[in-house]
Amino acid sequence: MQLRQENLNGLKCHVADSLPAGATPRAVVVLCHGYGAPGTDLVPLGQMLLRQPRMASSVQFIFPEAPLSLEELGMPDGRAWWPIDMRRLQMAAALGTFRDLRKDCPDELPVAREMMLGLIREWSERVNVPLSHFLLGGFSQGAMLATDVTLHLDENPAGLVILSGTLLNEDTWNERVAGHKALRVLQSHGTNDPILPFAAAGTLRDLLNHGGADVEFLPFAGGHEIPHVVLDRIGTFLREAIGDGRTSL
Repeated sequence: MQLRQENLNGLKCHVADSLPAGATPRAVVVLCHGYGAPGTDLVPLGQMLLRQPRMASSVQFIFPEAPLSLEELGMPDGRAWWPIDMRRLQMAAALGTFRDLRKDCPDELPVAREMMLGLIREWSERVNVPLSHFLLGGFSQGAMLATDVTLHLDENPAGLVILSGTLLNEDTWNERVAGHKALRVLQSHGTNDPILPFAAAGTLRDLLNHGGADVEFLPFAGGHEIPHVVLDRIGTFLREAIGDGRTSL
């Protein structure tokens, strides 16, 4: 596997594939890390998937680094797509109270969205891969961003992977999901997640389903994480999404 760095629309990105030099990927997977993680956090997921021969010969992964540094908060390698009220988070976790973020729309979200939309356009043109062969996703805050970006695209990508995400920006998402009927979605969430409650994941699932998306909801007994059962399903979902009448992995 080759791993290299690229600057795409102002974002430092880690690009991973096993393709011969100059080869065109048949599919591009863009995965966004969560709050506080380094930009390389999800690279091992790509490494795991690229061990599969059909993936290695077809798929390219892009892992963008969030633009905000958290060094001043004591996380020298930590990055964020937008700031989080850590006091509010810690208090909710300590009290076991429900964190309903559906009406939240961080000021930095539109900026992060435009950076990601520009990244997708730039890479699509560079490697000559259409949006229908892009799969977007992420974990936690990165999953929220990937969902927002997907709903602001003019057409459906091959799929959307929401790993331990939640509903925010509800009014806008509810309005825009109507333009993404038949969008393929894989959504996973731990039933004991102390950070982003399981019930809120169900609310997001229902919003997407009611808008006409095709959501596969994968609950698991666990917390704020990506367990092996989800990792296994991501690989299958990717092959199914890209192979649906457009190309075959």
